[in-house]
Amino acid sequence: MQYYQARAGKVPGTDLKEIFKRAKKIYDAICGRSKRRAHIRSKYFKKQKIFLGLFWHHIDDKLNRADKIRRLKCLPCALDVIQNSCLVPEIRKNPNKNSEILYRFRGKTPNGELFVVQIKENIKTDEKFFISVYPE
Repeated sequence: MQYYQARAGKVPGTDLKEIFKRAKKIYDAICGRSKRRAHIRSKYFKKQKIFLGLFWHHIDDKLNRADKIRRLKCLPCALDVIQNSCLVPEIRKNPNKNSEILYRFRGKTPNGELFVVQIKENIKTDEKFFISVYPE
């Protein structure tokens, strides 16, 4: 499996409040670029929009504090992979919904840590959503 070498580093810190504040600041900078839904454009998907709002709902659903910290720390790396990676991801149909395709991009932080970025595509509307990022 190939890994995209991310240029962006992980969010520094150990406390959830501190990490959440820094991750939210990165997200708010992206939100400021658009009047509507927050999105970034992906090289792999030929500059199509990848919407980011679903990621925050996914983080809120996570009950484990340590899991939230792990995922939020990788946010800048994940955004870098989504925007710049041209490597072919792992592609699967969603076993729970036939109308969705899941893409898993693999990346490596500047420190050499591996992580996975998940994007969901709705086949009917052709919209893509950034769902999750987690260390491998």
